[in-house]
Amino acid sequence: MAISRKDVEYAASLARLELTETEADLYTEQLSSFLDYTAVLEELDTDKVPPTIYAVSLHNVMREDSAGAAFERKKALQNAPDAEDGFFRVPRII
Repeated sequence: MAISRKDVEYAASLARLELTETEADLYTEQLSSFLDYTAVLEELDTDKVPPTIYAVSLHNVMREDSAGAAFERKKALQNAPDAEDGFFRVPRII
């Protein structure tokens, strides 16, 4: 499938690009080459290949979320930069 120079110039105008004559010729050639290659890929027999989103299967490597023992309040506040009445003290945010 070939792409015309007119198509390249139209796409460039949509993208608000100003192409020189050399660039328009180069992009026409490159895009035509790209489209020719995708046409070759369309000829491949993919009937036995299952459809997938990813090239390799992904697995969640995170552990199960489970409740555990909570820290005691004193231990949780032990390294706090500022604590008051058993709570973390933070700057007021408005």
